[in-house]
Amino acid sequence: MFIDLLRSRRSIRKFEDRPVEAEKLDLILEAVLRSPSSRGFNPWEFVVVTDPAIIKRLSTAKPHGASFLANAPLAIVVCADPGKSDVWVEDAAIAAIILHLAATDLGLGSCWIQLRKRDYDDSTTAGEFAADALGLPDKLVVSAIMAIGYPARQPSPHPKASLQVDKVSVNRYGNKE
Repeated sequence: MFIDLLRSRRSIRKFEDRPVEAEKLDLILEAVLRSPSSRGFNPWEFVVVTDPAIIKRLSTAKPHGASFLANAPLAIVVCADPGKSDVWVEDAAIAAIILHLAATDLGLGSCWIQLRKRDYDDSTTAGEFAADALGLPDKLVVSAIMAIGYPARQPSPHPKASLQVDKVSVNRYGNKE
């Protein structure tokens, strides 16, 4: 059941030193290419990275929160063409979560690395740095990178008691009944 997948999903930042099989990568790519998109414009594009040198370079795209990528056997870079849709940010985010959940469903671990609205340094954004590393055309914007691999350890699911049920209102904001 889908709820079981959500319950088991965790962000994984430490991976075993083993590649992701081609069959599993094919399923992940099929899943992401089936991602919903506003009006079916599909502004997203994906770059599959298995080259350790490129993965290591991408792990330096921002000062914090990407270094763990260096040890992942697989990275999938989520890009989008803003000229195709005014809601490309949402479409790219939907695709990224589909990647994350597909990896979990296949017994893999993954973690979303946010690049949009992040900086590499004072003169270059994280997305620009990644775009240069990947040779992207100017029309594409990098939204995120998904680090994927076999988890070095599997954290326990978040307990149901930790869910922030106080953030749910009924009919009007603040109504808890």
